Amino acid sequence: MSCAICEKRKEKRFCPALHGRICPQCCGEQREVTLDCPSDCVYLQQAREHEKPRPIEALEPSLLFPKVEIRQQFLYEQEHLIIGLSYALAKAALAYKLTDADLIAALSSMAKTYDTLANSGLHYETPIANVMQQSVVAELQRMVKEYRETEQEHLGYPRLHDSDVLRGLVFLVRMALGRTSGRPKARAFVDFLFTQFPEKQANAPEEAVGRIIVP
Repeated sequence: MSCAICEKRKEKRFCPALHGRICPQCCGEQREVTLDCPSDCVYLQQAREHEKPRPIEALEPSLLFPKVEIRQQFLYEQEHLIIGLSYALAKAALAYKLTDADLIAALSSMAKTYDTLANSGLHYETPIANVMQQSVVAELQRMVKEYRETEQEHLGYPRLHDSDVLRGLVFLVRMALGRTSGRPKARAFVDFLFTQFPEKQANAPEEAVGRIIVP
């Protein structure tokens, strides 16, 4: 039997994305490129084990928001914010079956909005044509709103600054870019989020967000 993709080489492994058998070469070349590989594919898991994380230095600097400084103290003080933003990402990724590229695009778009807010006070949202990515931004915005409402309830005033939200978003952008393979259908960052928030928790009702982000 020949490979279901190239139809030339001999098939040697079952591809759950195609529900057919393919050759190792096509598996390696088309994995998360044209093939929508499920996370439990053993060949995808093996590839990730041997795949080195992309060094930040090798990425396009402008993608990393180089002017935004994130110190260790910020990560300590705003741990709940980062958890809340991560939870929102996991929730959206689960609901819409998104890729790393979708989450990175949404995070970057929202970070640009908060960069403008933090530095000029002007509210200008970067246009997003992709409906799925719009849904991610909406989920993130909802989380920030609920975070501030929780602060208001517990402290009597909201203390979360736009600059804090910006740093939280940029932190996640950098993390996502470092974890993803960069392939069009890659989901390494998405799967990482799912390990932090199991499916049962990601499907939890809205009240769960408040419990996660209480300062």
